[in-house]
Amino acid sequence: MVSVRTYLSGNFTKSFLTIFIPFFFIISLVYLVKISILTAKIQMSFPELLQMFGYSIPTIIFHTLPISFIASVTTTLQRLSDENELVALFALGLPARRLIYPLIFIAVLFTALLLVISFITMPQTNQLFNAFKNSKKAEMTFNIVPEEFGQKFGNYYIYITDEVNGKFKDTVIYYQDDNHSDQIISADSGEMLNKDGIFSLILYHGKGYTFEPDSVRQITYKKMQTYDTLANRNMQLYGVGDYWSQSKTDKHRKQKMFFYFFISMIPILSLYMIVAFSIINPRYQKSHSFIVIGSIAAFFYMMASMLDKFGTLWMLIALMLGSFLLGVWLFYHKVNRYF
Repeated sequence: MVSVRTYLSGNFTKSFLTIFIPFFFIISLVYLVKISILTAKIQMSFPELLQMFGYSIPTIIFHTLPISFIASVTTTLQRLSDENELVALFALGLPARRLIYPLIFIAVLFTALLLVISFITMPQTNQLFNAFKNSKKAEMTFNIVPEEFGQKFGNYYIYITDEVNGKFKDTVIYYQDDNHSDQIISADSGEMLNKDGIFSLILYHGKGYTFEPDSVRQITYKKMQTYDTLANRNMQLYGVGDYWSQSKTDKHRKQKMFFYFFISMIPILSLYMIVAFSIINPRYQKSHSFIVIGSIAAFFYMMASMLDKFGTLWMLIALMLGSFLLGVWLFYHKVNRYF
C-alpha cells in the first residue's frame, strides 16, 4: 500500500516538473536576450556567451523556485480535490493537519536549497558575472579602430592609420594636462598590451610636442610606454563571509540580505496559506488555481519588495511572523475545522 507521504510527494513532483521546467526555460530565454544585448557593445564568442549564462543560472533558479513551489502545491491539491482524492482520504479518517506534514518536509528542503543558492552561490556567481563583463568592456574600450577619430586611451585621444596583427602604424596621440598645456605625440608604430587587466600603450620611434602659452617643447624617443591609470578595473572577489559582512556598513547590501532571506523562506511561510485556499469540497466549491497562485505570489513578493527597498531586521521578523500566522489561521479556519 502506498503511504500518504509517497502519494502526495509523487503528485507534487509531477506538478513541479511540469511547471518548473517551462518556467525555467522562459526565464532563461529572458536572461539570454539580456546577455545577447551586451554583444552589441561587447565582442563575445559563443563559448563566452554560454559562460556568462552559466553565471546567471543560480539567479534564475532562485527566482524560479518559489513561484514554482506555490504553483505546484496549489495545482496538486486542487486537482486532487477536484478528483475527490482528498475527500476519500478525509473519509478514511485522515485529518487535514496530517496531510500537510509531507508538504512541510518538502517546503523545508526548498527553503534550505534557496538559502544555499542565495547566500553562498549567488554572491560568487554574480561577482564573476560582473568581473567578466567589465573585463570584456575594458577590452572593447581599447579596441582601437584605424582611421577613426575620438577614440580614447585613458585620458589620451588616439588616432592610427592602420593596424596589422595588433601593431599600429603612424600613431598620433593628443592630451591636455591640468595646466591646459596641449601635448601631441606621434610614432611610426605602436602596440597595445594587456597584462593582468592593466592596459599599456607602447610607441616606437617618434616625437612629442608640448605647447604652452609662451613656449614649445619637443622630445625624440625610441620607445615610450604609457599606462591607462583607469584601466585597472579588476573587481575584488570576496568570499561569502567577507561579502555579507559588508552589510554592517552597506545599507543596500543589508536590505538585499533581508530580501534574499525572505524569498528563501517563502516555501515555509506560504504553505499553510496555499493549503487553506487549495483544499476544497468539489461539490460546493470551485477551484481557482490561477487566482490563488497569482494572489499568494503577489502577496509575498510585495513584502519582499518592501524589504529590498527599506527593510530592517524588525520589519523582516514582523513580516515573516505575520504572514506565517495568517496562513496558519486561514488553514484552521477554512480547512482544519471541516476536514
